[in-house]
Amino acid sequence: QVMLVESGGGLVQAGGSLRLSCTASGTTASINAMGWYRQTPGKQREPVATITNRGLTNYPDSVKGRFTVSRDNAKNSVYLDMSRLKPEETAVYYCGADVPLKGSTSAIRRYWGQGTEVTVSS
Repeated sequence: QVMLVESGGGLVQAGGSLRLSCTASGTTASINAMGWYRQTPGKQREPVATITNRGLTNYPDSVKGRFTVSRDNAKNSVYLDMSRLKPEETAVYYCGADVPLKGSTSAIRRYWGQGTEVTVSS
């Protein structure tokens, strides 16, 4: 089992910056990739930034150059630095941690935090 706790959400003006943090506990040695996802009412949760345990990152085009994901394996933590935020990026941001399933080379179980709200005012 992996437990995730996010922090750092809040209200920010358009064009501003915010940093989200997520700390994992439990069987953290089993975690491979970690990442950030966001969701607004009525929409699917979408990936914002992911990072493997080797530090490889991935971003959708919509946030490239503005968002940076980083990871501190010693602290079992992942961070998301967001800049030049837009009102349409108002959402609940979730931390996710992927744990490979035993006996499988590709299947994973994704654990989720409780989410942290980010509101970008215009």
